[in-house]
Formats: sequence, C-alpha cells, structure tokens
Amino acid sequence: MTATHLIIGQALAAGLVLSASGPARADLKLCNRLSYVVEAAFAVEDRGAAASRGWIRLDPGECRGVLAGAIPGEHLYLHARALAAYGPSPAPQTGHVDLCVGEKDFIIASARACGRGERLARFTEVKPSETADGLVAALAEESDYTDEQARLAGIQRLLGMAGYDASPIDGVTGRRTEAALAQFIKDRGLAPGAADQPGFFDTLIEASQQPGGTGLSWCNDTGSTVMAALGAEERGATVTRGWYRVEPGKCLRPDLPPQARRVFSFAEAVDAEGRAVAKSGTPLVWGGGTTLCTREAKFELGDQRDCAARGLRPTGFAPVDIATKGGTTVRFKE
Repeated sequence: MTATHLIIGQALAAGLVLSASGPARADLKLCNRLSYVVEAAFAVEDRGAAASRGWIRLDPGECRGVLAGAIPGEHLYLHARALAAYGPSPAPQTGHVDLCVGEKDFIIASARACGRGERLARFTEVKPSETADGLVAALAEESDYTDEQARLAGIQRLLGMAGYDASPIDGVTGRRTEAALAQFIKDRGLAPGAADQPGFFDTLIEASQQPGGTGLSWCNDTGSTVMAALGAEERGATVTRGWYRVEPGKCLRPDLPPQARRVFSFAEAVDAEGRAVAKSGTPLVWGGGTTLCTREAKFELGDQRDCAARGLRPTGFAPVDIATKGGTTVRFKE
C-alpha cells in the first residue's frame, strides 16, 4: 500500500474503534435475517483503502448497532459466517471483494494485505436502508424473512438439529412447530416464555450438540478435531455436504432431509493446521465402501459421477441407517 492509503486505512480503522466505544445510539445497524446464528464482519473503504472489523454475533432476527455517526468511507461491505455447529451452511452472500479477517475479534487497518493470523474472506457491498431508527444493513437469504420470521426459522432449524420435528423451516408458526417447541421447553425444564428470552439460541445450540433424540449424531471421542461429511438422498439424487467440525469430546447433529432413513458418513481427524492426523502411519479416518465426491474446501455436491475427472476427491463413505426411535449415534474413536 502507498503511504497515503495506509494513513487512510488507519483513519478508517480509528473510526471503527471510536464507533465501538462511542455513543450508545448507533446510526448503522446490522440485522440478521438468516435462519442461522452468525458471526458478522463489516468493512469500510475510502479511496482504495479498506479497514475491517469483526466478529459480531447475531442471532436470527437480531439487530445490533455497529457504527455511530456517518459511515467513514465511500463503500460498506459485509461478510458473515454461520456458527460451526451448523456445518457447511449456505454462504449468506455471493461477494464482491476479498478483504482480510481474523479468526477471533479483530480490527484491521489495512484489510487488503493480510498479516499473520489473518486470511482473505469474500465481502459483499451493501447499501443500507434508511429507517426511523437510522441506517440498516441486513444479511438475508432467498426466503426474504422479516426479523420475526428469521427468528422463528432459526428456532425451527435448531429444533430439527436437536431431534424435534419442526419442519418445514419457513418462519411460519404451525401445529408442528408449536408442538416441537413446547416439547423442547418441557424436556429442558425451561419457563413457558423461554423462546422469547435472550440466550434461547445458546440453549438450542447446546441441545443440537448432544447425542440422542432423533436423526444422526456424530460424537468425537478422540483428542483431535474431526471434520465430517454427510451424504443424503434429496429429490432423487445423492447430495454430499462438508465439512462439519466436531470438536474433541463434543457431539454434533447434522441437519438431515425430512424423513431420512439412510445417510452416508465420512470423517477424518485433523490437526490445528487442518492436516490429516495419522496413527502409526495410517490416517485417522472413519468411512466405508460407498464412493462419493468431496473436496478440500466447504462443499455441497449433487453429482457423484467421475469425482476425480471433475477435480473432486473420491471418498469412501459408510452407509448409516437412521433409527426411527432414539436416533442413531456414530462415535469417532481412535
């Protein structure tokens, strides 16, 4: 970067710092209209220099103030990542520019040149809407939820992952959603109005990472992080998705298609750098004899033919039958 751009980037970053600790009223709010709990980052750009800040946790339907006063730049960009509990959830934006982010909370003055511990991520330019409460920039999905619908859709999604049938995930209340929510609240010993209280999404996420209930549970009994992939029949084709991150000593329930009775599972242990872990020279993997396609990065693949010819990795998955009562738990052991 030129000296001029570096000065501008530092000034932009200073604006982000001041906005984080300035007046309580913020002129720019971020709203999460996705059905996922996300961590959001935003960036401002002025005369070619860009600064970025993150991560800001947003539950479905939640809005938070992030900037006080005028936006300190010509362009505003957003990026969001779903919590690891969801696995390879859909990216909330297609993206327009690659800028630097950190793995933990960060403010980066020169967001076009990543330093140690930083990486490039795809940001999308947004034009905030003017409302009575100030400017609002929203993360949205194709369903185009309102804030209230996004919250309910987020609850429906996590109820399903926790083993309660709240389908379909549509942000619309109905008998099935009401019954699933009531049963969840009863099973967890919560107050009747718990679904409207802060922290309810944390309770749902915790439940989704415990074995039992219905569907499939992956449990990691090793000392390493395990990255898992899932294959399932959807609309007459086998679709594979990965990667789901299962931490040591934790369980995770992937989101399955409704009424799924058989799925395919593959998993491998990785170290802190994402490299495969081996025991006595043999990679620590859990799979089987059904060849399906995967790739190194996050993926969703609906065509399982000629994996290698298409630059994909042929991977041996194990078929897993899903019990109609009590669910099925797959444990990863050394």
